[in-house]
Amino acid sequence: MNLSVAIVVLTAVVCTSAEIPHETVYVQGCLEKTKVEAEAELQVDGEEVVYADFQSGQEVWTLPEFLGPFPSSTVRNFYKNAVKGRRLCQDALALWILEEKFPPEVKDAPESTIYPRAEEVLGVENTLICFANHFYPPPVNVNWTKNGLEVTEGVSLSRYYPNKDGTFHQFSSLSFTPQEGDVYACTVEHTALEDPKTRFWEIHEVSGSSAGPAVFCGVGLTLGLLGVATGTFLYVKGQQFN
Repeated sequence: MNLSVAIVVLTAVVCTSAEIPHETVYVQGCLEKTKVEAEAELQVDGEEVVYADFQSGQEVWTLPEFLGPFPSSTVRNFYKNAVKGRRLCQDALALWILEEKFPPEVKDAPESTIYPRAEEVLGVENTLICFANHFYPPPVNVNWTKNGLEVTEGVSLSRYYPNKDGTFHQFSSLSFTPQEGDVYACTVEHTALEDPKTRFWEIHEVSGSSAGPAVFCGVGLTLGLLGVATGTFLYVKGQQFN
């Protein structure tokens, strides 16, 4: 078994004052031979609420401010618990690697797609999304071009996010104003790819609806953490050899 990442996932059921159930997932992970040594984040209904930034030594909230503070003692101690979990995860990962006598790392190449955030209208500012998914290890590099020329202005790259299967996903976006005949492309680079993978988006005269997946559909949450952990499992990314 190849042991290059260990991810602990804690799942809890929470409900609001209206007794609407939601799923809370706590992810704690550590990686071998990457620039990023550990991960820790809290998700509610698949939406990230807070994550640990170990480089700056603090937690970073991604929950919209209008929803107010997250009422949970676990979250108030989130970064402190994440630091403890990082040490335990790294010790466990080192032990597993030693027992398996340093097996070769298994890598997963990213899948990628490109699509506009909103329906295209010529001359109206919009955003192109390049979505890379199911890759390991993180992160990916994304480059943009317009009509074959590199574009850097208006480009952003999100942090990477874990999937439940131990892989990761990541977004890059480009602000653009659709003009007939323009051709945009995003190129994804990853260690598991022999050659970079490029996706194209061409602007036509007639505006069309977005062909992208609904990956940006947010969930408005009014959160009240009343549940308890209902399940715990440890996932080890790798491949079993007979």
